[in-house]
Amino acid sequence: MNKIALEEHFSAPGLEPSIKDVAFFDPDILGAIEAALPDLSEQRLQAMDRAGISMAVLSQTAPGVQSIKDATLAVELARRANDFLHVRTAFAPERFRGFACLALQDVDAACDELKRCVSELGFVGALVNGSTGGAYLDEPQFAPFWHTLEQLDVPLYLHPGLVSGESQAFNGHPELEGAVWSWTCDTATHVLRLVFSRVFDRHPQASVILGHMGETLPYMLWRLDSRADVTTIGRTLSRSPSETLKSHVMVTT
Repeated sequence: MNKIALEEHFSAPGLEPSIKDVAFFDPDILGAIEAALPDLSEQRLQAMDRAGISMAVLSQTAPGVQSIKDATLAVELARRANDFLHVRTAFAPERFRGFACLALQDVDAACDELKRCVSELGFVGALVNGSTGGAYLDEPQFAPFWHTLEQLDVPLYLHPGLVSGESQAFNGHPELEGAVWSWTCDTATHVLRLVFSRVFDRHPQASVILGHMGETLPYMLWRLDSRADVTTIGRTLSRSPSETLKSHVMVTT
C-alpha cells in the first residue's frame, strides 16, 4: 500500500449532511454513505486496505459549515468538528491525518482555528466547501486567511460546496445540479477568480489542492492563456493563467 488519499470525508456530530442538502442522491446510496461517514475506526481502515490506501487525510463532508448563516454557530461547530477529528485520528495516528474545518463567516476566528489545528492538533491543512454564504475567497476580507495559510505553510483543499444562487443555464435541468456538473462549474470558477484577481501575486507562498482531476482546469490551460492574452485582463496579469495554476494548484484524482 502506498496511496495517500486527500479527499476522504467524515461527518462530525451536528454537521451530518441532510436529505435537503443532497437530494439528488439515490436514497439507498445516501443511507449507506451516511452510515459510514461518522466511522473513523476499523471499518474505515478495512476500506482503506481494500483500496490500497496507506494514509487518509480526513475532512468534514460538504456542505460543512460554509452554508450556516449564524457565524457564531458556524465557528462553534467547526471547532467541535476539529476536536472530534483529533480524538478519532488517535485511533490510528500512523494512517489518519486531518484537514481543518473552518468557519470563514468570521475570518479572524477561522485564522485562529487554523493555527490551533495545525500547531496543536497536528492537522496538515484546511478544507473549505465552496463559497461561504455566497462569498468567494478572492474577496478582500479573506486576505488574512491567505496570509495565515502562508505563515503555517499548509495547503487549502478547495472542495465543491452547495452552489449559491441559481444559474439560468440550469433552469429546467435539475439533472445538471450537484456532482453531475454544477459543482465542477462553481469550483473551477472559484479557482479562476483567485487567478484573475491575482490572489497568488499577493500571497506567493499559498497553495491550493483541487480534486476531481482539477475540476477540468488542466484541460483548459491553452485556451485560458490564449483568450486572456487578447483581452484587457491579459495586460493586467503578472504572468499567464497557466503559469499561476501550475505554480499554485495541485491536482488529485
